[in-house]
Amino acid sequence: MQAIIQNSVGKEIVRNLVQGNINFHSMKPEIRIVNNRKILRDFIKLPAAIHAGHLNWLPPIYVDEWNFFNPKKNRAFSHCETILAVAYQNNIPCGRIMGIIHHTYNQQHNEKSARFGFFDCYDDQEVAESLLAFISEWAIGKGMKNLTGPFGFSDKDPQGFQIDGFGDLPMIDTNCNLPYMPAFLENAGFEKFVDCLTYRFDLNLLLPEVYLRASQRVENSRRYEIIEFTTRKKLRPYILPVLRLTNETYSHLYGFYPLNETEMQDLASRYMPVLNPEFVKIITSNDEIVAYVIGLPNMSAGIMKARGRLFPVGWYHILRSMKTATQLDLMLGAVRPDLQGHGLEIWMGLKLLESAKKANFKSIATHLILETNTRMRSVVERLNAPIVKRFRVYSIELKQKQNV
Repeated sequence: MQAIIQNSVGKEIVRNLVQGNINFHSMKPEIRIVNNRKILRDFIKLPAAIHAGHLNWLPPIYVDEWNFFNPKKNRAFSHCETILAVAYQNNIPCGRIMGIIHHTYNQQHNEKSARFGFFDCYDDQEVAESLLAFISEWAIGKGMKNLTGPFGFSDKDPQGFQIDGFGDLPMIDTNCNLPYMPAFLENAGFEKFVDCLTYRFDLNLLLPEVYLRASQRVENSRRYEIIEFTTRKKLRPYILPVLRLTNETYSHLYGFYPLNETEMQDLASRYMPVLNPEFVKIITSNDEIVAYVIGLPNMSAGIMKARGRLFPVGWYHILRSMKTATQLDLMLGAVRPDLQGHGLEIWMGLKLLESAKKANFKSIATHLILETNTRMRSVVERLNAPIVKRFRVYSIELKQKQNV
């Protein structure tokens, strides 16, 4: 249990150690289901203690975190069966995990699959195995055949454990796990299911001639119009149509679940305050949105400085970091399926590059791209952009876990 000491979990543990109240050799993890506000607080606050010495950890925005885990405010709970659990040793929280059964997704894909997410603990194999066994037994009891994760309600939540690129700048809505976490899954029998990749390219890159020709061809066709924005007021009416196009475009990707109108409103409300309209590009044809891309100045430095708290001055640090950021993060983009490969993504991508250069950004990083998304990967890889981070989603057949 030396990892608990090394990770500085706070004065309470130090005091108990000095007083001899903790016997590490007898500290068997106790799993408690989150069924009251106190345990939920432990669930939400625990990662800050685990990552106390982790310089590249990106804390959540705690206002959003409390809302996310509130079934009255997060409508994803309404169509999923869930369980949250915290592991304790001598009444001190030392690990957490969430189990999710997305019944609608399972029905649509003819699966009996459970998910685990928000899995974190100190460097302790016994705690990790206890949490995984707990979720496995819960899922088996619900008739599920396999367990996959880390994965949340949808691909909009953090997915996969980071397995390389730990020194790279973190991005919102991605996991910032410590390097030992993937080994816990592998030691428990989990195997790779799919990887998600982050690429980054310098804005001074030399664009391939084929991209310039493709962009010019689309622009000259006059079949399409590109719409750019200067204010959020002008952007706002386009947000819901953009999300409807996302539903149409992403339906074939693993883990994607189409948002309903209420969920679209929630997502729009969450991100609208931080969207910079200059980094949103939309293409229309006959007044119908057929493609879009959304970039967001990297705000990680501000969130880290604010320690995830908006008040009293956290909001200032976050906004300031967005104004001084040198990296633009590609958060979301889509092209209507029947128009993919026609050059639309290149046209709006070049427009985004122009705006990024004008704003003095130095680089652009993609958000997570499934390694199976060969079309998107080929567009990026033609720019000779390196993979800077890799996240792995794991899976296991639950029949293998019954005696864990």
